[in-house]
Order: sequence, then structure tokens, then C-alpha cells
Amino acid sequence: MLAHWLIDVDNFASPDSLSLFQKELPLEWINQALDETNKASMRRRKLPAELVVWLLVGIGLYRDRSITDVLDKLDLKLSNALGESVAPSAIPQARKRLTAEPLKALFSMTAQHWSKAEDSEDKWFGLRLFSVDGTQFRTHDTDALAQHYQYLKHSQTRHTEYPVVRLCALCSLRSRLLHDVAFGSSSTGEINYAKQLISSTMPDSLTIFDRCYLSAELMINWQREHGSSHWMTPVKSNTKYEIIRQLDDEGRDLIVEMNVSQHAQKQDPSLPQKWQARLVLYPEQEQPNHIKGILTSLTDSQYEPQSILDVYFERWEVENSYEEIKHDMLEDELLLRSQSIEGVEQEIWGILIAYNLVRLEISRIAKEAEVSPLRISFMMALRDIQDELMWCAIASPGSIPKKLRAMRERVKRYILPKRKKRPKSRTVRISKTRYPVKSKHLK
Repeated sequence: MLAHWLIDVDNFASPDSLSLFQKELPLEWINQALDETNKASMRRRKLPAELVVWLLVGIGLYRDRSITDVLDKLDLKLSNALGESVAPSAIPQARKRLTAEPLKALFSMTAQHWSKAEDSEDKWFGLRLFSVDGTQFRTHDTDALAQHYQYLKHSQTRHTEYPVVRLCALCSLRSRLLHDVAFGSSSTGEINYAKQLISSTMPDSLTIFDRCYLSAELMINWQREHGSSHWMTPVKSNTKYEIIRQLDDEGRDLIVEMNVSQHAQKQDPSLPQKWQARLVLYPEQEQPNHIKGILTSLTDSQYEPQSILDVYFERWEVENSYEEIKHDMLEDELLLRSQSIEGVEQEIWGILIAYNLVRLEISRIAKEAEVSPLRISFMMALRDIQDELMWCAIASPGSIPKKLRAMRERVKRYILPKRKKRPKSRTVRISKTRYPVKSKHLK
């Protein structure tokens, strides 16, 4: 019996030429990113640049382990003829030599390839669907990080306890693969980071924004990028507009005109004084804070009002992507690991690459299971990939094991049930308190 077990372990741990990392993130891509940023190792080191890249991706996958433990468990190190392995002090030196630029280049390269491969066929009225949303990461409270990333100020004398990195991401709506990101100091607003993503927009696409992104400068330039790169966002309660044309009998489908603020025109002199968009209103407000309507650049009659209202609500679950990163991948840790500006950037790019790797595998599993990628448990897929990495390290440095299809079959057991429709209207949950409160039910 023991002999059979040992044979199974040997077969399980043997590397495979089509393993996930080797196939989806080949060494050629890593070397290309290193060459483009002039960071390739010129001499053979115990910890060369390509292995440091893998280490940073591994850090994103194993938040519960120390960096030296990740290096050891994944066997991402070299030894000399005497068997002497890399010293722990060599790790920060290797990261400092590498800088964050190769990680950024590698993320851009892989994100473009993976999102095109997985999402090019998933369309709505012939348009690829994207979403833009933001989040924040806390860093250690050092002078350098505080000066670079800043605190979030609540008033003149009060601010957050730790410096904050603000991040804005353009992601595929249905696979949740990250297409591009912009991040930096928290003193810069999310709209300004969203403007940095304009060059990454795709032709024949629809990007859905949250209401906080409603900006004439952002929306006009977003559509200008390709002409067919459309946008959609909820209308704010204080948005002022003039009805230009009514497209239906009920008065819920309108072409409206809005003023462009002088501040926006000063920022971008090419903006017009007025701009137009389509406004689709909801039939009635079921609750006080219900969305009034949807503003969009989709003015063609082929896009029916109800279809526009329906596709907007697909955006609501995109925020779960950040929950998957922070709760599942980062183990709800309060702070990022790194304590230098360069290290924080490296860590974030490594986390984003690792997240896309998991999301890519989930997309492949979903296709085989013929379900939506959103019905595959992210946590279970992540745990399986982490386990496979550990097993593979027994036999081959830095690669996920050969039984990829077997792993996918196991993960199919983690298909989530279809989400039930909300039985009741959305309400604000009562705050938890041990003190008596005035009854809300007595008249």
C-alpha cells in the first residue's frame, strides 16, 4: 500500500510542460519584460531577476507566509557548488535591483493577452463589457510612505492612521480579469486615476462606471478615444440637464444636454461648452435612495431602455473583486508587507498578476463546466492553486503541477448555486447596540 502511495505522490508532483504558470505565464514573457525595462540579470546570481519576479507573484498568492518562506517553499532559489543557498539579506537587495518597472510591464503584457483570449467572445449587443471601480490599500506608517502616498484627511486635524494607496482598475465585467490599473497617492482622486485608463479603452466596448465618476471631461474623452468606446453611469441626484428630445411615449427615454463646467474646460480646452447623452429613467423609485436613472453614450435605438437598465446592475458585483483580493488573497491583513515606495509598487503589481492568474484559471474552469465565471468559488480555486504550487515545488522550481485538468475537475465541485432574486427591497441594516432604542414599529 505504501509503495502505491509513493508512486501516486511521485506522479502527482512531477512537472508538466503544460502546467499553469509555464503555459499562461511563460518565462519568455518574463524575460521580455525584463529586457524592455533593462533589468535582466547580466551575471548568474543565486537569486536572478526572473526568479525575483516569480517571488513577487508568490508573495501575492501566499500572504500568510513570510517572504523567505515563500522563497523556500516554492524552491525559487539557486545554490552554488558547495550547496550554499541565498541568504535572507539578499532578498531585499534583489528586489531593489529589480525595481517595479518589470512587474508593471509584465502585468500589462499578460492582462492584455488574457483578457483578449477570455473575453473577446463575451459581448452585449456586439460590445465588450468593462467596468471601472476603485479601492484603497494601507501601507506602513513611515515618513517616506506617508510623504509619497499621503493620508486620507477627514478634517484639518484628523486623518487616517496609515498612509493610503488609491487604486482604480479597468476590469472585464463578466470574467473580472483586470485589464489595466492606475494607482498612487491618495491625494489624487479616483476620477483622475480613471483618466489614466482612457488609453486602455477598447473599440466597440461599453464601460460601466459608478456614480462618483460622472464627469464631462472623463466621459467625453472616454468616448473620443475610439468613437465606439461607450460609457454608462448612474445620474447623480443633483445633476442638472435640459431635455432635448424624448425617445418614448412615457418620457423615460430621453436625450439630454448638460453644461460643461468652467473648471473642466480649463483643465481640457478641447471640451465643448455643452454635451449630450442619453438618459434612461426608472419607472418609479421603490425606496428613497433608489437610482433615478442611467446616463449613457448609447444613443442608438438598437439599445433598448430595459436592456440598458439591466446591464448596469451587472456592475454591482464587480466590487467583489476587491473583496477577493483583500479577504481571500491578503487574509484581511491591515497593511501591505513592504516598507519602501518601490517595494509597495512591486507588491501591488505582484498581487494583481497573481489575482489575474487565479481569475484566468477560473475562466477556463467555467468554460469547461459551461457556467458563468462568477459561479466558481474564488476561495476554493485559490486554495487549490496554492496547494498545487506547493506540491510541484517538490520536483520542479516555481511551477504548478501537471494534473491541471484533474485540478479543474475538482474545482468544478465548487460551482456556486445561482443567485436568488432579492425577496425584499434593499434596506439599511439596524446598527448593533446593547442600549435601548426607540421602537420603529410602534405608531
